[in-house]
Amino acid sequence: MVNWEPLEPAIFPSEPFDIKGTWSGSATILPGDKPVILYTGIDPQENQVQVYAVPENASDPYLRKWKKPADLNPIIFPGKGINASAFRDPTTAWKVNGYWNILVGGKNDRIGIAHLFKSKHFKKWKEAKHPLHSVPDTGMWECPDFFPVSTKSGFKEGLDTSVIGDDVKHVLKVSLDLTRFEYYTLGTYYPNDDKYVPDKGLVDGWAGLRYDYGNFYASKTFFDPVKNRRILWGWANESDSKMDDVKKGWAGIQLIPRTVLLDPSGKQLVQWPIEEIETLRENKVQMGNQQLKPGEHIEIKGINGAQADVDITFTIPNLDKAEPFDPSWKDPQDLCYKKKSKVGGSIGPFGLLTLASENLDEFTPVFFRVFKADNNKHVVLMCSDASHSTLTMRVYKPTFGGFVDVDLTKNNNQISLRSLIDHSVVESFAAGGKTCISSRVYPTQAIFDQAHVFVFNNGTEPITLTNVNAWSMKRPEQMN
Repeated sequence: MVNWEPLEPAIFPSEPFDIKGTWSGSATILPGDKPVILYTGIDPQENQVQVYAVPENASDPYLRKWKKPADLNPIIFPGKGINASAFRDPTTAWKVNGYWNILVGGKNDRIGIAHLFKSKHFKKWKEAKHPLHSVPDTGMWECPDFFPVSTKSGFKEGLDTSVIGDDVKHVLKVSLDLTRFEYYTLGTYYPNDDKYVPDKGLVDGWAGLRYDYGNFYASKTFFDPVKNRRILWGWANESDSKMDDVKKGWAGIQLIPRTVLLDPSGKQLVQWPIEEIETLRENKVQMGNQQLKPGEHIEIKGINGAQADVDITFTIPNLDKAEPFDPSWKDPQDLCYKKKSKVGGSIGPFGLLTLASENLDEFTPVFFRVFKADNNKHVVLMCSDASHSTLTMRVYKPTFGGFVDVDLTKNNNQISLRSLIDHSVVESFAAGGKTCISSRVYPTQAIFDQAHVFVFNNGTEPITLTNVNAWSMKRPEQMN
C-alpha cells in the first residue's frame, strides 16, 4: 500500500440503476476467494439503491473490469419508511448464524441510522426488523463501518470482520454529513438480537471518540489476512477553493493507511501508520538529551522538510508548573483556536513546526499543552494549526485539537509525537496513536528544498528532547 499503479475506473455510471452516480461501497471476499463489491447507485428518480458487482475476469490480478448482473440489481431498494435520498454506503459484510449481514447508512429527520440487511446467499437481501443502531440528533450517517477488535491483553493483531466471541468488542464508526467529521463507539454486539450497544460512559454522538481530530472523513477499514491486521484508510478533502480544484483537475487525497487496535485500557482505539511506509525512509537524523528552553526553536537539519517522518519523545521536567484546567473547556478544537502555538503558556505550547519557511513566515505547528485538573490529574491537549500554513488568503486554514488520554506521571513525564509530512499534508500521532490529527495545507514558501522542520517551546517551562529520530522520505514508485 505504498507503490501504486494508476488504472482505469473499475466502476462508473453505466446502467439505469446507477446512471446518475456510483457512490461509496465496500468489498467482501466470499468463500472460494470470490470478491464482491456492494455500492450505492443513483437511479433516474434520484433514489439511492444498493448495487452488486462481480469481476468480469477473476483471473485478472488487478480485477480491472466489473459487471453488474441485470437479474440481481439493484439488490436493495429503500423500503417503506426509509428515506430514499439518505440511504447509502453499504459496509463489508460479516457472517453470523448462517446469514450475511451489512449496514447501510441513513437518517430519519435528524436521527442517524445504521440500517441492517441480511442474506443467506449474498444475492437476495431482507431488511432486519430494526436498525442495528440509531442515535437522535446526529443527522445522516455516511460510510458506516462495523468490525471486531480483540480485548486480549497484549494482542497485537486484527480480526476478520465475522469474528465474534467473549474476547471481542465491536466498533461502530459513522461519518457525520452535518459536521463532516467521524466518530466511533466501542460496544457489544448481540447477533441473536441484531443489536449493538455502546459501552457505558462513551459519548454516542458528535462529541464522541474520533479516529482523527483533523481533516479526515469517509474512512474505511478492512482486514488484511496476510499480516493479520485491520487497516484503516481515510480521505482528506481540499481546503483551497473550488477554482483551484478545477485548475488542478482533482480534489481530495487518500491519507496514509493505518493499523487499528484496541488500546490496553479498553476505552479507545489506537492507530499507527502501516509498517510498509518505513520502507521510504532514508538519511536518518538523530538528536537527544537536549533542553528546549522557553521561547527556543531548533531546526532538525539533514532531512527533506517537504517529505519527512519525524518521531520525538518529549520529557516534561516539572509537571507541578502546569496551569489549571478550566472544566468549561469541553471542546479541544475551540481551545486550540484560542491557545495557538504563539500563545505562551506554562507547560507548552511545545512540539513541531512542520512545513516551515526559513524565516517562519509560514509553518504548520503540531504541539502539546499540559494542564492540571482539580483532581490533580493532568490534561494533555494536542493541536494542529493551519493559520500560518500559507501566505495565500483564499485557503481555509482551520485549527484542530484533541485531548490525549495519557497519564504522564505513570509514563515518566514523557509524551511522544510522530508526524508524517508530505508537501501539503501533515499526519500526526500522539502517545503511540492515542490521538491523531491530519491537516491539509498549501504552503507557498515552505516548498521542496525550502521546507524546514523545527522543534519549539513557547511555554515558560523548559522541555527536554529525550529522543528525536527523523528521516527524509523517498517518493513512492509509480508502477507501469
